[in-house]
Amino acid sequence: MERNIKLQDGTEIKVGLVGNPDSKTIMLPVAKEAVYGQEAESLRLWGVDPESGKHFVEGLVDEFQLIYFDYEGHRLRHSNPDHLTPENIVKDLLTIADAMNVSKFSYYGYSWLALVGLQLAIRTDRLESLIMGGFPPIDGPYKEMMVVTSKTYELALRNQNSSDSEEQSDVSPEKVDWDQISVKINTDQTRQFVTMYEHLMEFDDRKIQHHIVIPRLAFAGEQDTIVYGQNFGNVTVDIVGILQKNRQLLEQLGWQVEILEGLDMDHAKAMQPATVLPLIKPWLINNL
Repeated sequence: MERNIKLQDGTEIKVGLVGNPDSKTIMLPVAKEAVYGQEAESLRLWGVDPESGKHFVEGLVDEFQLIYFDYEGHRLRHSNPDHLTPENIVKDLLTIADAMNVSKFSYYGYSWLALVGLQLAIRTDRLESLIMGGFPPIDGPYKEMMVVTSKTYELALRNQNSSDSEEQSDVSPEKVDWDQISVKINTDQTRQFVTMYEHLMEFDDRKIQHHIVIPRLAFAGEQDTIVYGQNFGNVTVDIVGILQKNRQLLEQLGWQVEILEGLDMDHAKAMQPATVLPLIKPWLINNL
């Protein structure tokens, strides 16, 4: 079943619900729309699965009921520059669950959608388990990402009227070539991520850990360290380093922590279905 659901800002997102309704439900906001043709070939060159959403659904539907949708894609098409706050994102997710008549569910998010999962976990009692990929549950790089997204927004403002810049759409902060970028990025797309991180500047992810008592898993690729150049604040977002540093503490708090090994296991590779499913599927089966 697929249907369009109206979110807090009035925009509508396409959401699917598949699987046995007697099974546990997993929310997959990472279920990207499939792309084909030349765009798909370009993604494959970078090791990105152009049908990742489809493959996530196919990989889990035999064991679980799935609510799946492409929240990032929706926000890049329908930007919410002044109101993409953690609170409003959580309201969107709960609105989707309500519209699909799902009361309890597990959540899997990657990168900024992983930090959204942490916000969801402290704002509702409807979660049965939480999986965070590519973003650490403790000491998250909120301030570093605030620098990167602010610099990206400034770049977008400078370049929006530049005639020699090529238009590039559907860009999120994690997908930009920070050293070589000269393209024009939509200012509303970038501003909404600034808004999100602005509202996380005072967030203390250590203080909230005792509120989360459900099964929870955190993972990252062993090469998930992104170094941003001078134009983007000279910051390093060391996802795997933070996760490794806090691994013992996280495990004491009840998290399962996994580092995905491989010399090419960077931020992009560690989000692909072929990498993620062998980790999260057995974990979900064992913990739900």
